Amino acid sequence: MTVAPLQGKITVNVPVERAFRVFTESFGDWWPSDYHIGQVEMAEAILEPREGGRWYERGVDGTECDWGRVLAWDPPHRLVVTWQINGHWQYDPDPDHASEIELRFTADGPDQTAVELEHRHLDRLVEGQALRDGITGGGGWSTVLEAFAKVAVDRAE
Repeated sequence: MTVAPLQGKITVNVPVERAFRVFTESFGDWWPSDYHIGQVEMAEAILEPREGGRWYERGVDGTECDWGRVLAWDPPHRLVVTWQINGHWQYDPDPDHASEIELRFTADGPDQTAVELEHRHLDRLVEGQALRDGITGGGGWSTVLEAFAKVAVDRAE
């Protein structure tokens, strides 16, 4: 069964280099702490800045829970990560079950960046439609992108 991709887009009032840097280097500062899959409260969300890097959460007790891997690292324009969280909101270590999230950062003038997100291949996930419905029901990717944009602009002031 094909599951339609999820899309998100936001314009951020910062240059493209800053937008990419805040998105990746300050990932834990803007990712909503309620959006975690670990057994305990999330202390931080971490995105390792390289191809093959991990994307994961660290709990308040120090435990770690993977979310996926970095597939493409092309600063300041593009980032692709696997999403290995299934429709039961659990990490799935099988890369054949991974969906992908691609982010594109495009300069829209000297001090503005368009950020586009596509979450695709949801049909690869176990219960991919359930995951899609859960993300959509929680405000979709736009909620996460708005949190990112707020931190990016606050840091620029």
